[in-house]
Amino acid sequence: MRLATQSTVSFLSSSAVASRHFSVVPIYFCQRDFYDGNEHHFSRKSLKYWDKFYKRHKSKFFKDRHYLEKDWGKYFLEDNDGGDRGASENGKVLLEVGCGAGNTIFPLIAAYPKLFVYACDFSSDALALVKSHSKFTEDRMHLFNCDVSSDELCDKILPCSVDVVTLVFMLSAVSPNKMSFVLQNLKEVLKPNGHILVRDYAVGDSAQVKLQNRNQMISHNYYFRQDGTCSFFFSEEFLSSLFSRAGYDIVDMTTYCRQHENRYRNMTFQRFGKRDAG
Repeated sequence: MRLATQSTVSFLSSSAVASRHFSVVPIYFCQRDFYDGNEHHFSRKSLKYWDKFYKRHKSKFFKDRHYLEKDWGKYFLEDNDGGDRGASENGKVLLEVGCGAGNTIFPLIAAYPKLFVYACDFSSDALALVKSHSKFTEDRMHLFNCDVSSDELCDKILPCSVDVVTLVFMLSAVSPNKMSFVLQNLKEVLKPNGHILVRDYAVGDSAQVKLQNRNQMISHNYYFRQDGTCSFFFSEEFLSSLFSRAGYDIVDMTTYCRQHENRYRNMTFQRFGKRDAG
């Protein structure tokens, strides 16, 4: 029997907006501090390859992430809900970054009737898929095109207006050189004591092993796939340091393991994950 490893990081971090009033000095990473010409070809052309991805797979590649209600439900409840998610007159405001075909936002708006969602992606093809979804409603969702690794979010959303930001398998698609700017960008739209919730790939993932064996590494823990899209694999230390240096506080981080068995191919896959809150 062949044994493979798959890993996933789940990370939650509180907004560092409030930290401006403390002694923490955030590190600001401005757009002009990086130059795309220094990036690997697949990094520079990421929009091209993600557009191709959504044109090819439509909304059939990823499954709806209903598990997020169980993992992160308390972050979408109003403080005075007392466990009743519909008790508040006005629900919380969510920003989903890298919304793709909507596999995160549609389960959440179904579970939390008062939730209002801002959703963005740099792929216009992905946004078109969200708009064509039968559950899409402009009353509860506002879509916009944005590359958070270069575009200013405050040009799209009012500062300090978002309660929760979700980054679900999104940050790994960003070049490591631009991740700091992404976090600073998000900080500008988060309310004091808001939260960033992250779920992403971890080092040791079986996909990472395959990419390593195929010599598809761009830089340390950063790879390109056969379809041209890129993926970074996070260690707990890297992710914690990334958020801490940007001025965020970490609330919780958990590593988990799940095992999947492919009886037809006689293979067993183990999935490891981290969940962190700040």
